[in-house]
Amino acid sequence: MTTDSTIGAERLGRRMARGCEFLGSEVAIMCGAMSWVSERNLVAAMSNAGGFGLIACGAMTPELLDKEIAGTRALTTRPFGVNLITMHPQLLELIAVCKKHNVSHVVLAGGLPPAGSLDAIKAFGAKLICFAPALSLAKKLIRSGVDALVVEGMEAGGHIGPVSTSVLAQEILPDVASQVPVFVAGGIGRGEAIAGYLDMGAAGVQLGTRFVCATESIAHANFKKAFIRASARDATASVQIDPRLPVIPVRALKNAAGELFTAKQREVAQLLDEGKVEMMEAQLQIEHYWAGALRRAVIEGDVEHGSVMAGQSVGMVSKEEPVADIIATLMAEAAHALEKRAA
Repeated sequence: MTTDSTIGAERLGRRMARGCEFLGSEVAIMCGAMSWVSERNLVAAMSNAGGFGLIACGAMTPELLDKEIAGTRALTTRPFGVNLITMHPQLLELIAVCKKHNVSHVVLAGGLPPAGSLDAIKAFGAKLICFAPALSLAKKLIRSGVDALVVEGMEAGGHIGPVSTSVLAQEILPDVASQVPVFVAGGIGRGEAIAGYLDMGAAGVQLGTRFVCATESIAHANFKKAFIRASARDATASVQIDPRLPVIPVRALKNAAGELFTAKQREVAQLLDEGKVEMMEAQLQIEHYWAGALRRAVIEGDVEHGSVMAGQSVGMVSKEEPVADIIATLMAEAAHALEKRAA
């Protein structure tokens, strides 16, 4: 290793130290929780490679989550976390499962945490991480006692907000990065971007799309091929067709599933019109649609009628490779970027 590359690696180590300490990992790179993809095999591989894996609970029942945590523990002795969706009707039961297994980190995603959920997580000593889509919400979450934040921009795959990662990072990091560790996510595919956000005050980053085609990922071969063939512009956001039915946009590769989702929205909107469902039930129907459509693509390999959720960084996924190699590449790129800035 040359002196220059040593300088880059040392600078990267210093910038990631806070995030690594918080996560208990060797590198401050979290693997985003992707339903059907972020299960025991990818989660364990991520943590074993020095990063931080997250189980995507999604629509799992407490019984399924119980088995998934136990299965992950059988594959790794290193720390990993569990991502829970705030609108899940059994959220408190899922938190109880995390308590049973003494899960070290819990991520709440999908909206503001409902009453009692934060206290329930903090009560058994887990570190609590929440998503902050705006500065005002970041400050509110910190006042509520969260231990860390994820700032995720609209370039990400799956459910997205309306603001880009670069704008959110500029808005939120200067104000709150000194208070709690902040992990930046959305559209990150190379180490140079990681170095940039670390320089802005981030404690680490979260990447999902980049790890879908990991060798250890159980995603169907068709799903991985779709990623490898795609460009950034192929990952588009879904459209809301009825203003009375607020739908969180989902970013996925363009296919027939987008048209099917439009039809599903019309169906649910009609049920609302007829008073056959309440708003919460309507939103859960939409959520369950995505869970089913995603399973068809990830597990069954139907990449035409299933949902191929992907972030815009999908254009930087060019092959299938082990998690450890992906992390090593990202770290080398980040170190090189910091090395050049030191020159």
